[in-house]
Amino acid sequence: MGIINVNNLSKSFSYYKKDVGIKSSFMNLFHREKLSKEAVINASFEIDEGEVVGFLGPNGAGKTTTLKMLSGILYPTSGEATVLGYTPWDRKKDFKMKFSIVMGQKSQLWWDLPANESLHLNKYIYEIDDKAYQSSLDELVELLDVRELLKVQVRRLSLGERMKMELIAALIHKPKVIFLDEPTIGLDIISQKKIRGFLKYYNQQTKTTIILTSHYMNDIEDMCRRSIIINQGKVVFDGQLNMVNELFSQKKLIKLQLSNSVEESELKKFGDLREYAGLSATIEVNKTELKSYSQIILDKFPVLDFNIEDIPIDEGISLIYQKGGEQDEIPAKIL
Repeated sequence: MGIINVNNLSKSFSYYKKDVGIKSSFMNLFHREKLSKEAVINASFEIDEGEVVGFLGPNGAGKTTTLKMLSGILYPTSGEATVLGYTPWDRKKDFKMKFSIVMGQKSQLWWDLPANESLHLNKYIYEIDDKAYQSSLDELVELLDVRELLKVQVRRLSLGERMKMELIAALIHKPKVIFLDEPTIGLDIISQKKIRGFLKYYNQQTKTTIILTSHYMNDIEDMCRRSIIINQGKVVFDGQLNMVNELFSQKKLIKLQLSNSVEESELKKFGDLREYAGLSATIEVNKTELKSYSQIILDKFPVLDFNIEDIPIDEGISLIYQKGGEQDEIPAKIL
């Protein structure tokens, strides 16, 4: 039995259609066309304690809606879910004291106050005693190296600094489950790396269960062994991230650095020539022919450097997105 259990969870939203103009507004007073959008459709998965799971999908796939249901912000249309043994949308106090949700595009800090004021407020919200609060705060500010920023107004902090403070606010009560919705959005590469490193270390030390959504593949590859991919509201993949390309492709990339240029037509004989720049080339070849082709290429061409690489994971994920969640188009091992 996992710490998070989801069974056929669905959520649909109703809205009204309206054309542009005063005439349409007037007509809508008497008759409105009601439409429905299915944001999540029969999602089912299980997550064990201490797992860090990447929750992936294109914009509008249903990622944030799912996290909002698991955190109790939204009621589902149908289905069941338990987090830490609680039904999230019952919103019981004991449940709310044991999880956190961080949304990269929404702040929980008071904009015009120093971060330490918001953190002190959380101390009372989560009923943390003085000693435990100070111990947790000291640990987190040291790990994130932001002690000198605690007394600075939040609006005067950089985006990366604000996100660090958001994480401290979310972790100050030592939650057992954390939902992270695009926590590195808009951050530079260095800030992203620092936050990933912190979250990995925190997970290792506390065994906190983390669900992470992100459009940055570095976040997912660096932190998550397992990923769940959702598209058009449906879960279309649940498994180890490195399985994605194994399921969709039996290809490898041969990357070459040459001392002299060769004809493109000669390189194309070995497979799909993805890149060619005179003295460098990337060729996509079948795995079954990799060994024989590699030997021929080394013997035939003036090769200075030779590398064999897997197809990038994000290409496999993109292919899943393109399938649109249609079960008859997705390999059976994925579902």
